[in-house]
Amino acid sequence: MRFLTPDQVRQIDQQAGSPVFVYSELELEQAAKALLAFPNLFGLVVRYAMKACPERAILQLLDRLGLCIDASSGYEVHRALAAGIKPEKIQLTCQELPADIIEPVLLGVRLNACSLHQLQVYGQLLEQHGIDPKAECRNVSIRVNPGLGSGHCNRTNTGGPSSSFGIWHEYLDQAIEIAKKYGLTINRLHTHIGSGSDPEVWVKVAEMSLAIAERLPDVTVLNLGGGFKVGRVPSEKTTDLQVCGEAVKTAFDQFAKKTGRKLWLEIEPGTYVVAAAGSIVTRVIDVVDTNPEASGYVIVKTDSGMTENTRPALYGAQHPVVVVPDSPDEDGGEMIEQLFVGHCCESGDTITPAPGNPEAIASRLTLKAKIGYYVVVEFAGAYCEAMNCAGYNSFPAAASVLIRKDGTILLIRKRQTQEQLWQNEIGLPSAA
Repeated sequence: MRFLTPDQVRQIDQQAGSPVFVYSELELEQAAKALLAFPNLFGLVVRYAMKACPERAILQLLDRLGLCIDASSGYEVHRALAAGIKPEKIQLTCQELPADIIEPVLLGVRLNACSLHQLQVYGQLLEQHGIDPKAECRNVSIRVNPGLGSGHCNRTNTGGPSSSFGIWHEYLDQAIEIAKKYGLTINRLHTHIGSGSDPEVWVKVAEMSLAIAERLPDVTVLNLGGGFKVGRVPSEKTTDLQVCGEAVKTAFDQFAKKTGRKLWLEIEPGTYVVAAAGSIVTRVIDVVDTNPEASGYVIVKTDSGMTENTRPALYGAQHPVVVVPDSPDEDGGEMIEQLFVGHCCESGDTITPAPGNPEAIASRLTLKAKIGYYVVVEFAGAYCEAMNCAGYNSFPAAASVLIRKDGTILLIRKRQTQEQLWQNEIGLPSAA
């Protein structure tokens, strides 16, 4: 296992039950340090895309390590503020402009307008509230779709003509006119390509973005949004930050020599920060077979699934799975091919989809599972806890723990109770 030992798995189950999300402080720190060393010439800000995993303890830990926050909704802004993140360290980049946007921006939260409509509405709201023409909140960022994107599938690609994210690059003049009309200064530029590991795509987008920045004389910061790919299984490639960054740094240097403007660089990773730092500890609740000797399978059922991790069902995402005996006396044993599925009454609730095909399921060679054994799903720190189907089949949300660098296990989120699932339901009036 990447950061757990069999003894820790058993200890975590004793303390927090199963299923449970497990995060590693050491892994988070190492990822943060690697990102803060991203090559740059004139200054760097690393914004953690908190949608990847918005746990309060993780936000606080990353804040202490020097990362800022990228929020994807007004609700995430308030969640970050509630965690103690300073407003000026938060930037909001959203599809839905919150109705109370004035409140957080007056505190210091930065707005990244993602459409012409958002930019106009924001200008109108500042006007309606009589905000001082020299107020800091009149400095805005705009997100521009440069016309190119990247990702392992269309669902992770956030650039190009089929993407709804950002102002289409050919409409830049309209954005400039809106900003001028409402006394806004566009001093930050944001682009977002999606999730990928190809340095050539990053460099191409950087060059396209810098060409846009050249038309915005007040821009001092270029945010090259986009997730850095993390290889969860051997067939996947992890982005080499240094290779990617050096190429981007060259583009910034050429821009400075051409224009005399030394732009700060912002990056906003989510997956790269937390993916490898999280695992899900589950228990084997049943083992069935469909006559494996006649082209069938051995199928391992766990007490987890899409209620903790929807990525396999959504994307056909691959996660390492490790079988751990429930007793140290049984460590080791026979290795066999097995399928792994979740506990939901749903045919799509699979843990081991076939590579490149979320419609199919594929076996994995692991220790032979027995009822009561553990199954550890690794690389589950990003877009698992944050993007799950907890509540489906009325399963409550799992607890979370953090393994500190000294080895202690800290509960950072309680398991949801059954009553909390339906506490907001009102129901029908009593019968007469």
